[in-house]
Amino acid sequence: PVPPGSEVVEIDPVRWVNTERSTYAYLLGLYLGDGYVGTHDKTHSLVIACDLRYTEILGEVVAAVSTFSPRSPSILRPKGTNGVRVTSYWKAWPLFFPQHGPGSKLDRKIELVDWQIEIVDEFPKAFLRGLIHSDGSRCLNTFTMNLKDGPKEYSYPRYFFTNYSNDIQEIFCRTCDQLGIRWSRSNWRNISISHRTSVALLDEFVGPKL
Repeated sequence: PVPPGSEVVEIDPVRWVNTERSTYAYLLGLYLGDGYVGTHDKTHSLVIACDLRYTEILGEVVAAVSTFSPRSPSILRPKGTNGVRVTSYWKAWPLFFPQHGPGSKLDRKIELVDWQIEIVDEFPKAFLRGLIHSDGSRCLNTFTMNLKDGPKEYSYPRYFFTNYSNDIQEIFCRTCDQLGIRWSRSNWRNISISHRTSVALLDEFVGPKL
């Protein structure tokens, strides 16, 4: 007999149906933005950091993890913070995220493998949604112009994607290019999207955090 917990676990993304592939694209975005895979004695953990204020996003994260995990994830909240961690223990998680490795994602090269690229190219909107839900924001940029009849205040929405990894930034920007979304680099860690048409496109499938 095979000892409990020692069964061989494999994944076959080619056999996933479209809803699973779309959900994985979203989950991959969450992982690259603000997630990690932890290593334990006999298993691994997938941890996705969330903000308790955004209850709808939290529900989406739990649903995405549950799509692949054999058991429901737990939600852990450190005392005195609005942060929560959606945590799922399963030995197969490194197979879902080949980018897994010791230490921070900042300390190693982050590249998508072929089957991940295929899924992201199929479902770029779901992928960007995951990246922005985990490591992005939508805000109003407000400024004042002095006109002949006095100062007038203007506001327009913009998106930011904030990540310290150049590799992950490049993956984000590549996906924006695929969708025709114009982006600019505000500084070394922030990608900004403020062009009206591009913001309107992101609003169709991302929108404000809720």
